[in-house]
Amino acid sequence: MTALADRPHISTADFEEAARILSRLEEEARLELINGKVKSKPMPDGDHGRIIQWLLRICMQHRPELFLDPNQGLKTEAYRNGRLRPDGSLVPCDAFVGQGEWADPEQVLMVVEVTSHDSDTDQRDRVEKPRAYAETGIPLYLLIDRDNCEVSVYSEPDGGRYESVHTVPYGKPLLLPDPVGITLETEPLKDWVN
Repeated sequence: MTALADRPHISTADFEEAARILSRLEEEARLELINGKVKSKPMPDGDHGRIIQWLLRICMQHRPELFLDPNQGLKTEAYRNGRLRPDGSLVPCDAFVGQGEWADPEQVLMVVEVTSHDSDTDQRDRVEKPRAYAETGIPLYLLIDRDNCEVSVYSEPDGGRYESVHTVPYGKPLLLPDPVGITLETEPLKDWVN
């Protein structure tokens, strides 16, 4: 993996082939392609997984016609040359049927990222991914920030950025605007900071 990480840019086809080969070997990280560069994303810990379970349940209760998919890779960025694995993609239930490992994000209403405890989380989750998701046109980006004990919803994608960002500390409610329309009561997140 070091040889790939040292290359400044890699083609989408080369990345997909490398990801297929390395996916059999990955035990501690998942690969993503952001802005032409291979990045590794740590495997989620137990608290990370519990946060996704919590959010999945809320989405099912309030929007049963939708599903928060925690596994699907997405084609991202303006020309769909990026390959990201969000912690969750909120979509109509059959949105990814018939698609491969890297799905078209056209039906994605919201992507979710939960910060990991690694040195790259700041750049990856707070800078690169919001830009890639906005460039793709995904309506909402939800960032659950365990380092800062905050939850942010990015909305109104306009080219390479989201025009609106609303952040609350854990414990305060956060409205996920349309097209999601759910208010998150964030108090439980205080239990899963580590």
